[in-house]
Amino acid sequence: MVGIVIVSHSAKVAEGICEMAAQMARAEQKILAAGGTADGGIGTDATLVAERIAQADVGEGVLVLADLGSAVLSAETALEFLDEKLRKRVQIADAPILEGAISAAVEASLGSSLASVRATAEGARDLHKL
Repeated sequence: MVGIVIVSHSAKVAEGICEMAAQMARAEQKILAAGGTADGGIGTDATLVAERIAQADVGEGVLVLADLGSAVLSAETALEFLDEKLRKRVQIADAPILEGAISAAVEASLGSSLASVRATAEGARDLHKL
């Protein structure tokens, strides 16, 4: 099953998105938060992101969703901390973080490939609320 990592500048936001996405996913689905800085502040921590990616990986790959541009930069930096084998199984989605995470969690829970999980997350950009 594809793991999911949520990267946000706020630990509370990342944890909340994980909580919401988990409600739509199978119990064994790995959805991990990587939010905030090491000292509990607002920001992102590439080391924490790399740790969560490694924890989320069960061999099928990991999809990373990020809230803002610098969170994407932290996610990209985190990839440099990973061994090459794992790095090849990680993708960063260009998706809205909440809607993308929920969509990705559902798709991943179905046992879909990393490419399909990413496409589903990125497809959430086109969801209309009204």
